[in-house]
Amino acid sequence: MERIIKVGLVQQANTSVIETNLKNIARNIKDCVQRGAQFVALQELHNSLYFCQTENTALFDLAESIPGPSTDFYSALAATHQIVLITSLFEKRAAGLYHNTAVVFDRDGSIAGKYRKMHIPDDPAYYEKFYFTPGDMGFEPIQTSLGKLGVLICWDQWYPEAARLMALKGAEVLIYPTAIGWESSDTDDEKSCQLNAWIISQQAHAVANGLPVISVNRVGHEPDPSGQTNGILF
Repeated sequence: MERIIKVGLVQQANTSVIETNLKNIARNIKDCVQRGAQFVALQELHNSLYFCQTENTALFDLAESIPGPSTDFYSALAATHQIVLITSLFEKRAAGLYHNTAVVFDRDGSIAGKYRKMHIPDDPAYYEKFYFTPGDMGFEPIQTSLGKLGVLICWDQWYPEAARLMALKGAEVLIYPTAIGWESSDTDDEKSCQLNAWIISQQAHAVANGLPVISVNRVGHEPDPSGQTNGILF
């Protein structure tokens, strides 16, 4: 039987003040709900600036446990608006063990499940291996009241196996919270090449698996705190 589920995607330019970002997220989620969204997805690492442009041990202080303060905050939003909500958090699992983790909340505010990012990049301006340990939960769809969600994260987009395994296990949609952009000195030709490759990858996942694909990216320009590059234009 055909089902129509209205999805809201929150893409916002973040600041260095986490409290401001959280207020903006709450406002934007409310706006999505007022437009009829039953299911809302947030961008990758949405609480803060994209801190992986540099390797800085002080930034591990951004991480938190799951459950923790952020899951309490987003649980309340999901329950208040009666939506399925997909978030992307910097998880402190134990001392010295950190993950890039998507947490899915059901419409009653309960945690339906989580996914720890498996494919971790280590490129200029994307030094994620400094911060994140690859996930250990495999590729398992998350059952919610709106259906079975194949939640992956950003760089997983470039690997067909992740999408295929989710589809084979019954995912009804593939969702990618994302943080991908251009180093601002890239040429126009390079930007076009990267963008086209990224779009084709998403289209290929949809076609090969016969599933809708949702990618929700960061937006705006974020400067490089070290000053070594011109920052990232998402």
